[in-house]
Amino acid sequence: MIDPTLAAPLADRLLAMADDELILAHRNSEWAGHGPILEEDIAFANIALDEMGHAAIWYGLRGDITGEDTDRLIFFRSAGHYRNAQIVELPRGDWAFSMLRQYLFDAAESVWLGQLAASDYAPLAQAAAKIATEERYHLRHTSLWLRRLGLGTAESHARLQAALDTLWPYARQLFAPLPGDAALVAAGILPHPAALAHEWHGRARPYLAECGLILPDDAPSRRDIPRTEHTEHLMDLLAVMQSVARLDPTAEW
Repeated sequence: MIDPTLAAPLADRLLAMADDELILAHRNSEWAGHGPILEEDIAFANIALDEMGHAAIWYGLRGDITGEDTDRLIFFRSAGHYRNAQIVELPRGDWAFSMLRQYLFDAAESVWLGQLAASDYAPLAQAAAKIATEERYHLRHTSLWLRRLGLGTAESHARLQAALDTLWPYARQLFAPLPGDAALVAAGILPHPAALAHEWHGRARPYLAECGLILPDDAPSRRDIPRTEHTEHLMDLLAVMQSVARLDPTAEW
């Protein structure tokens, strides 16, 4: 059982984690049938399915705390009630953009999961350990693509650098603390987001440099943008994702 005083902040953090996975899964699914090669078309579709499954795990843990129905939570919330970071809602862009976004997210998630597996809240620790086994594959897969694109042709390098220039400021929001995180950190349930960001930088920055990329550190960071604030792209995405469910809100699936 979770301490009642910690239930609401933990539910908020789980919602943010679940929404990140769900929205990224939807964006990745847009590549189905459009991948650069057939093998990658299948591989990236599988990654999208994995992310959807991970979202279901986080939503399920949240439901255990709040009692809310996951389907209604997903299909009948407006954009303003989603808590995903803006990086996952941006349009899919070209292949370099999607691969770089996936790498930045996977690297961040690898750090989060490694620490969450030691959480004092057993259900959270167990879920993190389970998800981490699949995320290791994701990170390896996207890391190889970054090296291939960054050290490939002049065009592939230019496209990847352009993607980094756009995405780097957004990526920092993945470690922005939520209002209730401090209490969860003090209780040993959650690692400190600032420490995670430091670890992520220590891993991601050298690898991006190995891929021939230059970090746009002078670009304005979007770290302090609250997760209640979204781009117009999320509204467009939700209009598609929620369209069938909203045709008959009383239907049973």
